[in-house]
Amino acid sequence: MGDLQQGALRERNISVLSTLAAFTERRAEPSDNDNPLTQEVARLDSKLNVLMAMFDQWLSRDANLPPRAALRFNAIGAVLPNELWPASMATGLLRLHFDGCLALPLELPARLVQECDGNHVFVAFENLDETTGDAIERLVFRHHRRKVAERRQSLI
Repeated sequence: MGDLQQGALRERNISVLSTLAAFTERRAEPSDNDNPLTQEVARLDSKLNVLMAMFDQWLSRDANLPPRAALRFNAIGAVLPNELWPASMATGLLRLHFDGCLALPLELPARLVQECDGNHVFVAFENLDETTGDAIERLVFRHHRRKVAERRQSLI
């Protein structure tokens, strides 16, 4: 990829990660504030979330999305099933589609590093700038924190 393509890809990835952060951010506790302005902002926030979900559905309806697959990733790389990364391919572009933003994939240049077991490979991200790496780490941290909270709630 040339510098211009890498810059455009970097900007698009940062935009996707910002969108995911906005979609996945939840308030910890409901507001008991009787302030009309606070209530109106909460209503507007709900309406915007619905509009964004509708827009995402509209964008993704004609998209040829890959089948769902479980993988683990962070700012360094990803562990994914063998069938998602052909053994003959040393480098490529890993596209990650998230539930909150199906039509806008995160696109990360990657190279095959090693086979983890008989069913998974590890690919390392290449040319990842610090801003994108930090945004990925925040996304991963929020996801982990949410999973821990869900497990705690199920134990109660």
